[in-house]
Order: sequence, then structure tokens, then C-alpha cells
Amino acid sequence: MTELLPLLLQGALVTIQITALAASLAVALAFLAALAKVSAWSTLRWAANLYIEIFRGTSLLVQLFWLYFVLPLPPFNMTLTPYTVAVIGLGLNIGAYGAEVMRGAFAAVPRGQIEAAIALNMPPLHRFFRIVLPQALVNAIPPGTNLLIELLKGTSLVSLITLADLTFRANQLVQATFRSGEIFFATLVLYFILAQSINLSMRLLERRLRRGLTHGSM
Repeated sequence: MTELLPLLLQGALVTIQITALAASLAVALAFLAALAKVSAWSTLRWAANLYIEIFRGTSLLVQLFWLYFVLPLPPFNMTLTPYTVAVIGLGLNIGAYGAEVMRGAFAAVPRGQIEAAIALNMPPLHRFFRIVLPQALVNAIPPGTNLLIELLKGTSLVSLITLADLTFRANQLVQATFRSGEIFFATLVLYFILAQSINLSMRLLERRLRRGLTHGSM
């Protein structure tokens, strides 16, 4: 098994890269869509709802296939690399779920604190960044952690668009060696380690943010 591990680790590295980039895109989209959903402008709310419902209501696999196989066709004529498709597809999909998480996190901030800031004549932007956002981020971390782990597991689908991630390498090794039991067990362990790394990192981040709220350092 040791001679097969380097190839699996190469695939794991690709999986980590895709997860990190797609997570960054998903966080940005979730934040922007959540702000749009609570906006006073109906056009922004409509656009955010359309994005969220499309990407929550359709299959991630179909979304990846659409980006990879349909965009190169007329009238789009846009050819994306498998790597780009993986990052954009996963980011758009998880970002749609994350938008609802962030919207709920904003709504969970106690109204009394916002009203107190208004009473103190705190400017809206200052109020948002000092009162609302820090507490919303803490509220969003537990469900956000679940979404990041779902994103990690969703990367296994990118093997179907020829990207050499962990699942792709595992299938490649199975076809070459027929040692499916050992290879898929090692693959399972690698995915578990990656998921637990995300879980631990997010717990540490949550602890740090909570300390910041307690000591008023945010």
C-alpha cells in the first residue's frame, strides 16, 4: 500500500486546493447574497433569491456538467478548464446554502443592541462592522462548518469532469491494481482527516471570535 500512497496524496492535494478556493468563493457569495436578501432594494432581493433557489434547487453534479459541457456550446462559447469549473461550480452551490446561513446569522443578532447603537448615533457602517457582523460571524460558524465539510465531500464529483482529485486517483489505482479494499479504505481515511481538519480549524476560529466578543476586541 505504501507504493500507492504518493499518488493518493497527489489527489488529496488537488482536493485541498479546490476546497480552499471554492470555500473562499462560497464565503464571498454567501456574504453578498445575504446582504442582498436583507437589502431595502427589491431588485437586489429578487436577484439574491433567484441565485439561491437555482443553486439550492438543482443537482451539484448537473451544475458541474452544465458549466463543463454546455458553456462551450453556442451561444455561450465559453470553455473553462476542469479546475476552474470545479472551483466555480462548488463555490456557487455552497454559496447559495451559505447565504441562508448568513441571513439567519444576521437575524439572530439581538435587536436591542442595534437599537442601542442607533440611540448612540452610531453611523450605519460602523454599527454593522462593530455590532452586527462580529456576532453574525460567530452565529454562522457552526452551520458554516457543516457546509464546508459538504463542500469537501462534494469535490469527489469533480472526478467526473476529468479532474485528478483524490477520488479520481483512487479509481485510477483500483483500475490498475484491482486492490479496491485497501485503496478505498485509504481514501476514506484521507477524506476523514481532511474533514476533521476543517472541523478543528473552525472550532478554533469560533473560540477566537467569541473571545474577541467577550473582550470587545473585534
